[in-house]
Parts: sequence; structure tokens; C-alpha cells
Amino acid sequence: MNEENIDGTNGCSKVRTGTQNEAALLALMEKTGYNMVQENGQRKFGGPPPGWEGPPPPRGCEVFVGKIPRDMYEDELVPVFERAGKIYEFRLMMEFSGENRGYAFVMYTTKEEAQLAIRILNNYEIRPGKFIGVCVSLDNCRLFIGAIPKEKKKEEILDEMKKVTEGVVDVIVYPSATDKTKNRGFAFVEYESHRAAAMARRKLIPGTFQLWGHTIQVDWADPEKEVDEETMQRVKVLYVRNLMISTTEETIKAEFNKFKPGAVERVKKLRDYAFVHFFNREDAVAAMSVMNGKCIDGACIEVTLAKPVNKENTWRQHLNGQISPNSENLIVFTNKEESHPKTLGKLPTLPARLNGQHSPSPPEVERCTYPFYPGTKLTPISMYSLKSNHFNSAVMHLDYYCNKNNWAPPEYYLYSTTSQDGKVLLVYKIVIPAIANGSQSYFMPDKLCTTLEDAKELAAQFTLLHLGPF
Repeated sequence: MNEENIDGTNGCSKVRTGTQNEAALLALMEKTGYNMVQENGQRKFGGPPPGWEGPPPPRGCEVFVGKIPRDMYEDELVPVFERAGKIYEFRLMMEFSGENRGYAFVMYTTKEEAQLAIRILNNYEIRPGKFIGVCVSLDNCRLFIGAIPKEKKKEEILDEMKKVTEGVVDVIVYPSATDKTKNRGFAFVEYESHRAAAMARRKLIPGTFQLWGHTIQVDWADPEKEVDEETMQRVKVLYVRNLMISTTEETIKAEFNKFKPGAVERVKKLRDYAFVHFFNREDAVAAMSVMNGKCIDGACIEVTLAKPVNKENTWRQHLNGQISPNSENLIVFTNKEESHPKTLGKLPTLPARLNGQHSPSPPEVERCTYPFYPGTKLTPISMYSLKSNHFNSAVMHLDYYCNKNNWAPPEYYLYSTTSQDGKVLLVYKIVIPAIANGSQSYFMPDKLCTTLEDAKELAAQFTLLHLGPF
């Protein structure tokens, strides 16, 4: 321990109260041999650890920890996270008052240790009634750019972004579902580093910046869903995008069967994307290399391995998120028991009873109220001018989703039945008029509810899980 680090610790302990104190921090540092420094609103423990040689751990070794009690510090947190493996660096975000800000970043020495931390510590009860959330943390190098003129081609967007920002590596543009000659009105811009992306975002974010005379929308792109290599080695489902809306499941199956008749088990198509299920993984991999870039009904398709998701935890993993168009990798698939694909657009969670969950539920999205003082100026706005993280219910998310796609509002149709013990059970069928003539004419969950509100919320949640990206 050096004198500078001890002084930094003393500075915090003078304003801290509760379980943490100077002696506890010093004891932790002495026991582990790690240094501790506070700078720029965060306190770093390690980074590197004692005796470390070589570069820092690679991308994918860091996890994000949320919902940390504000009076909990490294002397309690580090031993918990050491259960998963050797900690390279523990960064606790700090308030000026000396309390922590409720979240931290933990970097392990290997990706396997980080994945283990997620498995054993996500939703871990760190204090009675206090459950922390743990998920992978990645340095985001990608920005979402919205409100781009739909007639602009990838090359034009790439050239323009290189003119106005530095460090641009690539631009990802998706064609419109209804007109393949146009883009969808948004793009993803990949930068050479997180810093380059952050600097670009800072330059573009004010809202006054224009491209081709249009005021653009700028935000961080949602990070791509990480799936461990062992799981991906078992995948035998292909994700096919950029299809024509008119292309049928039968046509897709016939095209993918051409390279080996009878290899395709089934196809599930929604709007302009589909999931092609194969009997054998080897056939799926071979078909991917053969079919990627091929044309079906005049559309040049993209084919990748579908990324699986734990169906039990899909909603709970995104408790604090939102549905947004800035997630490039929205589509995943479920196992054989479920024939419908799911999206990873971040959605609110339903009450645990709707999903058959009996374990303690993680804390819900924080909601706050503020005093309304006389004379406070109010401005009339439309709900559609808000961001989707202002909505907590799936019903509101679905309405917002339809509006953002320029669709008519969803239509709800209520049905009932009676249970064996005489209870009235309810379920909603939802019709999205804009896509009602496609392969999915309506959406109806496979569970019944006892209250009207739960039935409507469940139906909306079910529908959102089956809709594609913006």
C-alpha cells in the first residue's frame, strides 16, 4: 500500500457512515495486496492486481453490477465477487457524499470467470430483501443514428459519417421491409474504439446537428447479445433477414433444401425475417455458407446462426431496459418446445405470477415522484415524443412500437372461459392491422389470467416478443 492510496481511502472514510470504515478498507487492502485509488467519481480496487504481467484481460471479462445498497462497500462486495474467480479490477461508482451510486464494474481475468459471476450472482440476495443484478459489460463502439433519409445508400452514409466524425470503421444499414431500394431510416455506425464513439456521440447528440438537411437522432446502440461458444456450437437454427414480406415459409424451406433435400425441419417467418430449423447442425452450418448473400424472390438475404436465449430469464434480463430501434441484434430463437422466435428488445417485466416464477423477484424499475410546485411551467406533449424507457407497461410499449413503425394502433379482442373450479379466465387476442395479412395474422398467449389488466398486459408482452425490430 502506498501513501497516496491510503490518503484517498481516508478521504472517503471521513464522510462515510454505516458499515464501511477506514479500518475495513485498509484491512481489505492489506489482506489482498491490491491498491485502491479514487478518481473521477469512481473508486478502483486493483487494475492490475498484485503480480500481474502483460496486457489487461480481453473484452468480455467485465460484468456490470446494479442495485447495490448505497451503504455497501468493497470490504463486503469484493469477497462476494471473488467466489467467481480472480478479480483484475473492481470499480465502485461513488457519490461526493461518500455513498456509492448503486452500481459497479468488476473485471475478471478470464471470460469464463465473468460468465460464472453472471450465473451465480445475478439476482443474488446480497442483503435480506436486496437482490443485485449482474450482466456482461462491454465497451460499446457502436452508435445508433436515426432519422436518416431513406433513399441514402450505405456508401453515402459511410462517407458522410467519416466527414463529420473520426474513427469510423463501418456503417450497418438495413433495407426497408417493404421497399428493398430504401433503408429503414436508421443506421449503426461502428467506431475504432469506445472513446471514438463517445466523442462522436458528444459531437452529434445536441439535436442541432444535421445530415443532408435532416436533424438526426443519436444514441448508443444496444450491445449485441453475448452467447458463450459452447452454446453456439450446439445451434442448428439459422436466422435469415432481408426477406421480402411476400416470401412464404414454403419458398424459404424449398430454397434451403436445395443444397441437401430433407435437411430443413421447419421454417418460421415473421415480416421480413425467418428462422430455419435444421435436423442436424452440420447441415445448418453448410447451408449458412451456401445461402448467405443469395437472392430469394429478388431480395439478397443475410444468413447467420441464430443466438439462443434462456426463455425463463428473457424478460428478467432486461428489467431496466427499453424497446428501441437501436438494438441491431434483436432476434433470437427458443428451443424445440416453442416454435416462435423472440426478440431481445428490452421490455418491462410482468408480475412474477404471470410467468410462473416462484423465486424472489428482482427489484422493479425505479419510479420516483417529485413535488409539483405552484407556478411550475407545464408543456403539452405527445406520448410518442417520449423515449420508450418512459413506459413501464407492455401495453404502452406496444402502442408506442406500432406508432414508431407508422402502423395503426393494436386491436384487442377479449375472450373468456371457465376453470374447473368455476373461475372466469380471460385472454386477449391482439391484431396488428399493418401485418394482419402476413404469415402472423394475430397474437394470443397460451396462458389465461384471472384479471383483465393481467390478461391485457400478458397479451401485449407476448406480442412484443414476437415482433421484429423497428
